[in-house]
Amino acid sequence: MSGDYPYWETVPTRWNDNDVYGHVNNVVHYMLMDTVINQWMIRTAGFDPLRADAIAMCVESHCVYKAEVSFPDTIRMGLRVGKLGNSSVRWEIGMFREDGTLVAEGHFVHVFVGRESRRPRDIADPIRSEMRKLVIA
Repeated sequence: MSGDYPYWETVPTRWNDNDVYGHVNNVVHYMLMDTVINQWMIRTAGFDPLRADAIAMCVESHCVYKAEVSFPDTIRMGLRVGKLGNSSVRWEIGMFREDGTLVAEGHFVHVFVGRESRRPRDIADPIRSEMRKLVIA
C-alpha cells in the first residue's frame, strides 16, 4: 500500500527502458531501486560514497513484478527500512504507476563494510538516525 512508505521519489521512464516486449525491462526496476536508495543516502543521510570510511555493499536483492509499466509512464518509488541491524539494512521499495497501480515490490540488503578491509562495520550516525525515520513497524 502506498501509505506504507515514508519517503518518495518520482522517476520518469525513458524511451530506451522499454524492451522488445514493449514494457520496461526487469533490469531497469533494479537500477531504479538502487538509484532511489543511494539518492536517499546521499541527499538525506549525508552519505558520501566516494569518501566515507564505510561503504554499503549489496548482499541481497529481490523483486516481484505485479504489473507492466512502459515509456512514457512515470513511476512513484516508495522507500522504507524493513530491518535495521548493526551493520546491515534491509531497504524495501514499492514501485507505483501514477494511477496508483502497484508495478513491483523489491528489497535490497546493504551491509556496511570498511572501504579497505571489506569487513562489516557499524552503520555510523547520522546515517543510522535518518534510517530509523524510515523504519516501519
